[in-house]
Amino acid sequence: MAEKLVKVTLVRSTIGTKQDHRDTVRGLGLRRVNSSKVLKDTPEVRGMINKVDYLVTVSDV
Repeated sequence: MAEKLVKVTLVRSTIGTKQDHRDTVRGLGLRRVNSSKVLKDTPEVRGMINKVDYLVTVSDV
């Protein structure tokens, strides 16, 4: 069975956000606005995405 993947894109700047939210964005592998990363769809990644959902967009791959 193939593993599910999600594409996460940073759409808003992290300036002015909480430090732990900035750390979460970095943990997802995102650096700049409009940078994207394809990640495995795991509960850990989903939790990180939910924490910073106002900064990122998610699409299935």
